[in-house]
Amino acid sequence: MIRSRTVNLAHNWICSSAGWARRVERELIPWGLDDVELGDDVLEIGPGFGATTRLLAKRVARLSVLEISERYCARLRARLGDRIEVTQGDATRLPYPDGRFSAALCFTMLHHIDSAQLQDRAFAEVARVLAPGGTFAGTDSLGVGRRFKLIHIGDTLTLVDPSELPARLQAAGLVCPRVDVSERSLRFRARRPA
Repeated sequence: MIRSRTVNLAHNWICSSAGWARRVERELIPWGLDDVELGDDVLEIGPGFGATTRLLAKRVARLSVLEISERYCARLRARLGDRIEVTQGDATRLPYPDGRFSAALCFTMLHHIDSAQLQDRAFAEVARVLAPGGTFAGTDSLGVGRRFKLIHIGDTLTLVDPSELPARLQAAGLVCPRVDVSERSLRFRARRPA
């Protein structure tokens, strides 16, 4: 099992800030979900403080979130109440039935999984819980810049190589992988075969 995500105080402060929430609303979600068909039963993995979750809850009929930190789960339940289903758990062992979700999403969380092997296990679990034709999409950081490195001192940090990600998603059982890179981030999409 993945240990609870290690996030230092600076990282906590940034991810819970109004500035981060604005960036998520104006940049991250629009770019990360551009042309992504979500359907009506969506899973978000690793929402942390919930900046993405608040926006997703307005866009989809049913939203479930899986978060490894019990503290973050409590915060999400308190802030979003019955608008979402919050489950404390591990992305490498998703506690959901096969084929349940129309889409699965994760934003800037893959680099918090302890190793590339565990990331691959999480990808396979996503493929399992997606309905046929369902989409897996999201974003992650490229690890660019001094600020990024500083806010991750003492954090779990396993960067995803965008050039290797398509093959890793296919190995997990997903098809049509696409990865795009911006200055600081990558975005990806793939589907479970129909």
